[in-house]
Amino acid sequence: MDKKTIYYKDELNDEFSEAKIIPRKIDENYKYVHKNFLWLILAFLFNIIAIPVKFIYPKIKFRIKYVGKEKLKKYKNSGYFVYVNHTQPFADTFIPSNPIFPKRNYIIVNPENVSMPVLGNCVQMLGAIPIPSNKEAMKNFLNKINDVINKKCAITIYPEAHIWPYYTKIRPFKSVSFKYPVDLKVPVFCMTNTYVKRKNTNKVNIVTYIDGPFLPDETLSKQEQKSDLRNRVYEQMSKRSENSNIEKIKYILKR
Repeated sequence: MDKKTIYYKDELNDEFSEAKIIPRKIDENYKYVHKNFLWLILAFLFNIIAIPVKFIYPKIKFRIKYVGKEKLKKYKNSGYFVYVNHTQPFADTFIPSNPIFPKRNYIIVNPENVSMPVLGNCVQMLGAIPIPSNKEAMKNFLNKINDVINKKCAITIYPEAHIWPYYTKIRPFKSVSFKYPVDLKVPVFCMTNTYVKRKNTNKVNIVTYIDGPFLPDETLSKQEQKSDLRNRVYEQMSKRSENSNIEKIKYILKR
């Protein structure tokens, strides 16, 4: 298999998605909650139509296999957060939602994901919650997160923030996104997508490992709880990533 090479400078900030989208400003006027009846009907229908696509695409493209789905079943009556490594521009929209189903899964995304005409609305209907662009929008953003968790749904976060296609390791990520489970005192799970060679072909399969729950340690300060949760999730994801046995794209630090 011919291996593509990508040179990077910054593990925290480099982005290798091929999509080049000018992000809209997510300000205080952005509607995180829609009450319009037509919108709600369209969102309901769109999510019904999307269900087979969510399941079929990763299965056909990557023959995806989930390890540890039973860990989520114990928390079917609880809201929780899921942290996932970000290695697919399209499939990452679906991969965490499938083992969580029938519980509704929302995804915290960058503004670019809801900035495309028409398609941006579709992405929001599927559960995208864009990160606010200013402080004025933060209140609405946090209210949306609280509402989702109170409804016993799940929220997926890609803590690496940027897409590195087919990357087989876990990039360093900050503890800032662990503020939400700490403040809301809810469980955390992680999913680690690993790449394994498909027999007698140059294609790769994905095996997704599900681990948790990781619970905030309330004996610590809130800042310490965030760091502690981050470290436990990062260590587990790093350990799982060692199960990848094929490197479709080689990433090299540019010095």
